[in-house]
Amino acid sequence: MSVLLLQLAGPLQAWGESSRFNSRYTRQEPTKSGVIGMLACAQGRQRDDDITDLLKLEFGVRADQRGNLVRDYQTEHASLFQRERAKRTRSEGDLPEMPITYRYYISDALFVVALSAQDRGVLEALEHALDNPVWPLFLGRRSCPPAGRVVIGVRDDYDNVKDALTREPWHAQPWYKDRMCRRNHLEKSKGVQLEMVRDADSEEAQYFQQDVPVTFNPVHRRYSARGVVHSLITVPYDETTPISSNDDSAPLFASPDGYDPMGF
Repeated sequence: MSVLLLQLAGPLQAWGESSRFNSRYTRQEPTKSGVIGMLACAQGRQRDDDITDLLKLEFGVRADQRGNLVRDYQTEHASLFQRERAKRTRSEGDLPEMPITYRYYISDALFVVALSAQDRGVLEALEHALDNPVWPLFLGRRSCPPAGRVVIGVRDDYDNVKDALTREPWHAQPWYKDRMCRRNHLEKSKGVQLEMVRDADSEEAQYFQQDVPVTFNPVHRRYSARGVVHSLITVPYDETTPISSNDDSAPLFASPDGYDPMGF
């Protein structure tokens, strides 16, 4: 069985599962619906297109770099068109009441996603689409673009998603690896413990998560549940990645010369 590995990293990510109304929460790891939506976006599918083939993919995610939860306080105002129309009709009091919202994000995080299929051609087509997306890719919300290339590659030496996420080396940023090794006194030869969340059948499942998209149609968007296993796994330390300096304040995606056009 072939496995497609992805690296989801960026200044901000947001993976909502059930949040609505004025508070928009995020899970601590990418959801299956969010990743499938990204695949459909890369392939240029419309919101009401059939996604049955994507739902057949086995899915798992590993938290290689735990980010920080941040809350964004947002206000909204009536549009210029609404205000001008209200002036013309002398009905300023009828302007819609704009809510105050709180949106939650994960900052400075990096996740490794594994997708498996019996047909290697399916994964190769997805790899090509992600490298040449029809529409821009985003990490859960449109305001969260990925940093760099999303695709790690298609692997044939892994048996399944669990095997891939257990044997694939640690993909965290060098400064984060350095910090975790110093804080937890890690011995590189023994690997590092990371969290993994993956699909599971009803007998193995620890809980069920409502994040399998039946349709992305905005008029009648629907989701179903999937069985999930959440566990700690020991993965190998990648010795080819150089250790960074002892700067705990180093930003996740700073360039070597310190140039940071986004101000992070």
